[in-house]
Amino acid sequence: MIHNYLDITERARTGAPLSKEDWDFRIIEKVQALVDKYELTWDKQKITDNNPDLADRIFKAGKELILDTGVYALSRGRIIELSEEEIEEGIHKMNRPLVMGEGKDSCTLFPRDIQDTEPPTIWAGNPGVPTPEKIFKASVKSWAQEPLVDLITCGSLVDVDGVNVESGEVSELIASRRELSYLRQVREEVGRPGMGMLAAESSVTEIGDLAATHPDLLRPCDSHLVAMFNELMIDQGNMIRAANSQFYGMANASLATVMVGGLAGDAPGAAVVQVASFLAANIVCLADYHLCHPIHIRYVATSAPGCMWLQSIVCQAFARNAPAVIVCDVYPKSGALTKELLYEVAANSLAITLSGGHLEGVGSADGSRPNGTGLEVRLMAEVAHAAVRQEMTMEEGNKIILSLLKKYEHVLEMEGGNPGQSIEEAYDLVTVKPVPQWTALYEEVKAELREAGINF
Repeated sequence: MIHNYLDITERARTGAPLSKEDWDFRIIEKVQALVDKYELTWDKQKITDNNPDLADRIFKAGKELILDTGVYALSRGRIIELSEEEIEEGIHKMNRPLVMGEGKDSCTLFPRDIQDTEPPTIWAGNPGVPTPEKIFKASVKSWAQEPLVDLITCGSLVDVDGVNVESGEVSELIASRRELSYLRQVREEVGRPGMGMLAAESSVTEIGDLAATHPDLLRPCDSHLVAMFNELMIDQGNMIRAANSQFYGMANASLATVMVGGLAGDAPGAAVVQVASFLAANIVCLADYHLCHPIHIRYVATSAPGCMWLQSIVCQAFARNAPAVIVCDVYPKSGALTKELLYEVAANSLAITLSGGHLEGVGSADGSRPNGTGLEVRLMAEVAHAAVRQEMTMEEGNKIILSLLKKYEHVLEMEGGNPGQSIEEAYDLVTVKPVPQWTALYEEVKAELREAGINF
């Protein structure tokens, strides 16, 4: 049992030594053995696979993996071993509501169930997307002003006052504080000053994270990232982030970007590692909630079939075995002013909503360019709310997802992706409204979605 986070940091300092290369080989070997042991496969025609037995087997495999391997302390090359008692304690403490924000603008997130009768929380934004300062505030305002949005997040400033931001430098400190200043301005301008946030996205290192920790910036009612690296690793900087929350109070969002097609193999093995990562993050990240953001080794986007399947089955696994607030990222291949972006958002939103996850996005254009806007966030929210309102089943949702895949799957193979246009082209940045062309595409796709069976 953990009585003090220093217990964990001490294990990172004194645990059994192992090289990074040997750790990677260990993950490959252990995961493949568990995939074989539990007979884990996936049907590519069932993105939202209503299969309780499979969800349970994936959970058991993930729990067995983390108990067997522990977590790799990357900065020191040591293994942090975790006991079954600690894992169970971590599971127990996650089954609770989480309040974000303050006052009339506060939002309570609950662990969701499969085909839940309550809509998911809509956490709007593109966390970590590199964003020039000149469009940063307008970008955030484009989604913060949307009525169905509950919470906000943002990209990462790449420059401040014309100076490029560099990791670990003074510019990172200034960028982190500047970001939070802009976010406060946006909340006030849209009339929701108490809205909760996932922020300090410009803090690449713990320097920026510590700099942003102030009641006028990153408030105790907000959250920040505490990341694990793929696979099942954490560094000293993120352990400092976790410890920083203990006395200040902001929520820790664990993030493990498990690779589909990486060390764990295809989607079933990656799902096992995702389960193990969440169970570990309860302890080593002091997680208050989890972010589920698988990355396809070839396609990157969360809208790739294997990534959507992983988000769905992992949410189901936790809903059945270890209820927790899980927020799934929506990071499509396409960018603004493309119909494919809207198809991807709709498919990804359905897969998450029906499976028990909350929604965060949209990190358009693979999250690599600031080509995201509030309009696709609006669609993400509308699809989620409609699916819950009409009591859509997993099977009905899967049918719609497969039909949408036929409309956008080709962009996953496109050299250079399908980045679309910057928000400067998609919105009038003075009025912060979508240009007519972008609104027209949105209306066209929404009509197609109605035809497919979504009752807006």
